[in-house]
Amino acid sequence: MSVRVRIAPSPTGNLHIGTARTAVFNWLFARNQGGTFILRIEDTDQERSRPEFTENIMSGLKWLGLDWDEGPFYQTERMDLYRAAVQELLDKGLAYPCYCTSEELEAMREAQKANKQAPRYDNRHRNLTAEQRAAFEAEGREAVIRFKIDDERVIQWKDMVRGSVTWKGSDLGGDMVIARRAPAGTIGQPLYNFVVVIDDSDMEITHVIRGEDHIANTGKQILLYEALGKTVPLFAHTPLILNQQGRKLSKRDGVTSVADFEAQGYTSDALANYMGLLGWSPPEPMTERFTMAEAAEAFSFERVNKAGAKFDWDKLNWLNSQVLHAVPSEELVEELLPLWKAAGYEFDGESDRPWLLELTELVKPSLVKIKDCVEQAALLGHAALDMQDAAADFLKQEHGAGILQAVLDAVSASESWTPDEAKALIKQITKDLGVKKGVVMRSLRAGLMGALQGPDLMQSWMLLNQRGWDVKRLEQALAVAKS
Repeated sequence: MSVRVRIAPSPTGNLHIGTARTAVFNWLFARNQGGTFILRIEDTDQERSRPEFTENIMSGLKWLGLDWDEGPFYQTERMDLYRAAVQELLDKGLAYPCYCTSEELEAMREAQKANKQAPRYDNRHRNLTAEQRAAFEAEGREAVIRFKIDDERVIQWKDMVRGSVTWKGSDLGGDMVIARRAPAGTIGQPLYNFVVVIDDSDMEITHVIRGEDHIANTGKQILLYEALGKTVPLFAHTPLILNQQGRKLSKRDGVTSVADFEAQGYTSDALANYMGLLGWSPPEPMTERFTMAEAAEAFSFERVNKAGAKFDWDKLNWLNSQVLHAVPSEELVEELLPLWKAAGYEFDGESDRPWLLELTELVKPSLVKIKDCVEQAALLGHAALDMQDAAADFLKQEHGAGILQAVLDAVSASESWTPDEAKALIKQITKDLGVKKGVVMRSLRAGLMGALQGPDLMQSWMLLNQRGWDVKRLEQALAVAKS
């Protein structure tokens, strides 16, 4: 059997992390099996569907590296196919028009609630006579189309994640609406649980891989496959993504769309890697840090967990840092430069290239998210010194002005400045002024960086010296120390 799987997002919002994780599992399984990964856009909810959401979904999948082999296919372009299938069920006597009004259905639900019964449709219009139907139509009532569900039926399937799953027909809520309300003699817009069966059958989907919140839908859909004489695919219901309290993940947990993760500074490699870990355990000797190609080689549903997968920000951050630290500085600088320019830093992309490469080497070990580069380079972004209060106070103490003056004299007298010369100067100042090395180092950091904490002092000093900024800053700091 040639494996064919699909991801079928609804364009009623941006690509959410839950949909992205489902896409990752489908893609990994397809690539592992040498199969086909299909993109279908389920846009039947025309009131909420937007072209910009479709674009966001497709760009998000591409960003994650989830290339599809067929599609995108749009449900709105397949309505004739769906309506023909509804008519087939009507002709077979397996579906019927239901003329219940919204008020009647609400009254039915209220009565069930009062009797402490589970809400369900009581199938009251399943066996209407031709005369009764004609009477409802004469009143001007429109009808939905309902699919007959046998309450005595037991539906079973072997789930690739959960093993044997059983549902009773009586637990499916009564006869199911498969097409919206429409005037007599017409078929309204077919609904999700119906059209997904038509699509999956027509596209020869062999494995339906989706979240466990679809399990109840699977019972209904298997009945539809059988009623239409279609081959039932295999199912895999993956665990939900949970927050740290064990509840279903929501926007309140700070988890939103894939585009937002990108905007926050996460890399596509790290996010895709983490999506793979949400519910799947890589086999040994694989580690938790892997590429999608490596995961595809090892992926199987035997290692997909049944229990919910808790979203761990710390692990995602660690993965992202590992990805960034492994990027060659020559490549990373191209990603950092636009962020530095946007922050208003005084860097030029071409003439400052060697200097920017050194700056990238300086900040790279501290990066967790790529946007961290803005903060990490903040003390080196301008010629002028932005003096923090704590640094100014430290320089005004005894020896502050003397230390800065000695450094300024030495640097001004040298055409070039090396780390060895800097270390020798610090040692000499310590001896001449009779102060501890730590006092000299903190004074130097305050004078060069305007802060008492920051990136490596020697590397930072050499970068400032290359641009002549160290002299300017030392002069500015000396004025502060003497004030």
